[in-house]
Amino acid sequence: MKKHFAVFLLALMPSFSFAAAGVTALDSVEIDLTDKAAMQDGLRTFVNYCQGCHGAQYQRYERVAKDLGIPEDIMLKNTVFTGAKIGDHMQSAMQPREAKVWFGAAPPDLTLVARVRGTDWLYSYLRSFYDDPHRPYGVNNSVFPNVGMPHALISLQGRRAIGCKQVPLVEQGRKQYDPLTGVPLTREECGVMAVVPGTGSLSESEYDELVKNLVTFLAYSANPVKLESQRIGTYVLLFLVVFFVFAYLLKREYWKDVH
Repeated sequence: MKKHFAVFLLALMPSFSFAAAGVTALDSVEIDLTDKAAMQDGLRTFVNYCQGCHGAQYQRYERVAKDLGIPEDIMLKNTVFTGAKIGDHMQSAMQPREAKVWFGAAPPDLTLVARVRGTDWLYSYLRSFYDDPHRPYGVNNSVFPNVGMPHALISLQGRRAIGCKQVPLVEQGRKQYDPLTGVPLTREECGVMAVVPGTGSLSESEYDELVKNLVTFLAYSANPVKLESQRIGTYVLLFLVVFFVFAYLLKREYWKDVH
């Protein structure tokens, strides 16, 4: 009996550790890998704000340009700042040895981060930095506590600190809207994380859209053939359905004399 109970506890340990790691609830985000405009905007954000420290070493500029519908000359002009060629990998300009000295560890490669962490985690993480004067870079993160990374997008989002902000007015589980204009009604809530006015160049909705597009690009980068795989999978399933019909008819023909 004791042995069975111990096995049961060991089986539950992964779920316990997962729950402990979830410091804050993740926000859900809908990713559309057919939206090339969103991925192009995400690529722009990646090369301007992320690639200085993080690389995408398993992705090539040429492949990205082809998949996202970007002419190669425009791709080179607007996304390559290290002298790399169109067929080169999207590596960071930062040397791993120098990065380890500056940050304590080399920043991770982001090619597969969307598959490792998930798109909801990335979307929530990039929106969850807040002021923390006790941290080396003056910021912390509620999704990844004590993260050893500065807030690269702080000039866009602005500084977040505990304060007051407008939140949707909800009654009986439903958002309330102005009956005349249809504008969502809000109320002021204090003691929550809010962007300090005037510290960011984007509004909250604009920043959320920018992060969503960045996560969309990272989701594409993690699995560039996902849409093609889904298309081929559909054809395979259709073939199996048709094949099953003929296989069933053939089986009946073989077995009709037996029954």
